[in-house]
Amino acid sequence: MAGAVAAAPLVGGAAKARTRGDADALFNAGKFEQAGRAYEEILKKDPTNLHAARQRGYVGLLANKFPEAEKYLAMALKLAPDDKEANTLLGDCYIRQDKFSLSVPHWQAAGEVAYAKWFAALGGDAYQVHGDIGRVKWEQTDPGPQIEVSVNGGPPKLFSFYTGAGWLGMSAQVARQAGLRPVYQEESDFEGHKMVSYYGVLDSFKLGGIELRNVPVNWSEAESADDAPPKLNDGLIGTWVFYHLLTTFDYAGQSLILRRPTPEAVKKVRADAAQAGVKALPLWMSRDHDLASIGSLAGSGPRVMGVNLGGNGEIVAGMPGDVAKRLGIRTDYDRPIQTSGHGHPTTTYPCYPKELRLGDAVANDVYAEMDPNMPINVPWPYGPGYDQTGYFAHCFFKPYNVTVDFTNMNLYIARGKAN
Repeated sequence: MAGAVAAAPLVGGAAKARTRGDADALFNAGKFEQAGRAYEEILKKDPTNLHAARQRGYVGLLANKFPEAEKYLAMALKLAPDDKEANTLLGDCYIRQDKFSLSVPHWQAAGEVAYAKWFAALGGDAYQVHGDIGRVKWEQTDPGPQIEVSVNGGPPKLFSFYTGAGWLGMSAQVARQAGLRPVYQEESDFEGHKMVSYYGVLDSFKLGGIELRNVPVNWSEAESADDAPPKLNDGLIGTWVFYHLLTTFDYAGQSLILRRPTPEAVKKVRADAAQAGVKALPLWMSRDHDLASIGSLAGSGPRVMGVNLGGNGEIVAGMPGDVAKRLGIRTDYDRPIQTSGHGHPTTTYPCYPKELRLGDAVANDVYAEMDPNMPINVPWPYGPGYDQTGYFAHCFFKPYNVTVDFTNMNLYIARGKAN
């Protein structure tokens, strides 16, 4: 905890590290490039160091630097072919590049049977993008944004979106209407509800003027009617869809702007941002979908912060309880909130940080939540494995538009409606 909040700023500095402890400290603090060089130093002295090889590959994967990630994760697997973490990271590396068949043996080695079966059944080119640009108006903003989509050419369905989720998911009813057939199924548990999860492949998914074809999709239903959770929408769009596009989450304009991520489109976004005086922020992706960038919380200085676009809720940010205490953030312990996180019950408390900052976007004296059970560093496989001071949530972004560029791993946030 002390290392996360009281460490030196994440920018600048020429720190060197030659031991695992020093390299891991750099990684935990979000100094990923420095950590990568430190792991390389270790490997030069000891090419058999599994931890250094795996971590160096992970550093590359966080920034979508696929050749780097593949090189070092392959090195790790030569040292330990059955290492579950290295296999999971390399499997993720391949699916981010739509090399699904190459990912299958790594999911098998990692014990991820559903992924292995699912991606083995995905024939042809996945996530084929048709159309160049489209704008999708939000049908509602709160408690979370919803948009109309078409599934396999059918009538409009209301879907939510959330970068805290991975794949494209939908209700069992929508899946049946679309004629989907599972290639694999398994029992699961979601917030105390016994569910059956199904995995299949969708022919067509339309969002405004953009159509995606041959898309991995998941749907689920309760084992019994009494066990069914409440229905909030027809489906959920996760990060896997968005990282195949150049997407602007136009909160101020209450719409999504979706573009084919061509070099020309990416260049134009960068040029428009520069003309508007908007600086590119770094973007990292962990656990195949979780987004993070550099921000600050209540005077913390620049820190790695989660970026949760979409989703439901009234909070502007969330944080571990220890962060709130150390930063002296006013917390209302008299008003506990019974909620859940990642399918598990928890109790959070309202808190009110004086300032939150992401680039030039600022929120002052806002409503947030702190979770006393949330560690600042959630290790693999349940978290990113580095220190994360907190996260920006749905309501933080309302005055802004946010563009995520997964080609160069940049995030742009600007006040007002997008052009």
